[in-house]
Amino acid sequence: MYKKGEYIVHGRSGVCKVVDITKLELSGADKDQKYYVLIPIKTPESKIFFPVDNDKIVTRPIMTKPQARKVLREIKNVKPVYIKNDRQREIFYKEAIASCDSMRIVEIIKTLHKRGDVRESQGKRMTYVDDRYLKEAKDILNNEMSLALDMEIDKVEDYILGYIK
Repeated sequence: MYKKGEYIVHGRSGVCKVVDITKLELSGADKDQKYYVLIPIKTPESKIFFPVDNDKIVTRPIMTKPQARKVLREIKNVKPVYIKNDRQREIFYKEAIASCDSMRIVEIIKTLHKRGDVRESQGKRMTYVDDRYLKEAKDILNNEMSLALDMEIDKVEDYILGYIK
């Protein structure tokens, strides 16, 4: 069980802060069910009510500093994935993000950068879907790294790039 004030990674919502653990007083809601009240880092004006015993959406605590450093050391070994079919590629992106697995998030980012480079060399722009998933994956990774490494968010991407180069 997560604690109030703790940061977690929550499915497609990315990094969230647990601001409360409560029962909902709504008609139709189970009065005995406890919920986490989460505030996503990327949209702090919104709230997510997430059942404490939900096992359908993957959640995990954010990385520790040593875990974040391990991910950074392994980034250059992650290979982009080539999926020709647009629909299968989007399913891959969704599943990878929903997995809350940092290395799969890195895989998406590297895949989309490579795909963008190929499209650019052909005189094409990045597709809307690719651009959306690249932003989502970067937001999740950068927000988590920012908290784990106690670093300002606007410095994280350059810090990560330093490990890749």
